[in-house]
Amino acid sequence: MAHTVRITNVSDVTHDVRRITCEKPDGYTFEPGQATDVAIDKPEWRDEQRPFTFTSLNSWPELEFTIKVYPDHDGVTEQIGMLHAGDSLLIDEPWGAIKFKGQGCFIAGGAGVTPFIAIIRDLQSKGELNGNSLVFSNKTESDIILRSELEAAQGLENIFTVTNQSSSELARGKIDREFLQKYVASFDQEFYVCGPPKMVEDVSECLEKLGAKTDSIVFEE
Repeated sequence: MAHTVRITNVSDVTHDVRRITCEKPDGYTFEPGQATDVAIDKPEWRDEQRPFTFTSLNSWPELEFTIKVYPDHDGVTEQIGMLHAGDSLLIDEPWGAIKFKGQGCFIAGGAGVTPFIAIIRDLQSKGELNGNSLVFSNKTESDIILRSELEAAQGLENIFTVTNQSSSELARGKIDREFLQKYVASFDQEFYVCGPPKMVEDVSECLEKLGAKTDSIVFEE
C-alpha cells in the first residue's frame, strides 16, 4: 500500500547529501535499518521507485531520509535534489534485512552508512552503543555523512578512511583484507556491511577469510 507523505523540510548534510523530513502516516512502523521504496509524487515520476533507508527512529513523529543526490544524472536522484518543503513523496511498506543482531562492527561505503545511522541512534538512545564500531569509507572527508554526530556518539569507535584525498590525516585506502586486519580487533563478532554491491561482496569475502562466521555477516541481498 502506497502512502502519500508531504515533505516538511529539506536541508544539506554534505555537498551532495540531503536530509528530507516528511509526514509519518498514522500507524506506520519500521525497525532501525529498514528501508522503503520511494517515488516522487509528480505525474512523470510516480512509477519510478527507488529504495531509501529511514534514518529516523520509529518513535519520532516524522520520517527522515538521508539521500545522496546526483545532479548530473537524468533521473530520480537528480529530481530528489530539487525537492522542497511542500512537495510530496510516495512510500511503500518498510522492508530490509539489515537488522541489529548484537554488538559488532558496522562497515559502510559512502551512502551505505544510512541503515547504520538509525541503528546507531537507536542503540545510543538505549545506552547500548558501547562496544560497537564503525568502519566508514569515503572518497574525501567532505563526503563523510553526519561525521560530527558519529564522532559524538558515546561508546562508538569510529574508523574513517578516505580513498581520494592525499591531504587527509585519516586512514587511507579501501577496506580490504589488510585494512581489516589492521583496524578490526576481533573477527569473532557480528559484522554489518552496506555500500556498493562490489564492495559488499569483497568485504564479506575478506571477513570470511579472516575468520568471521558466514551467519555473523549481515548485508542486504
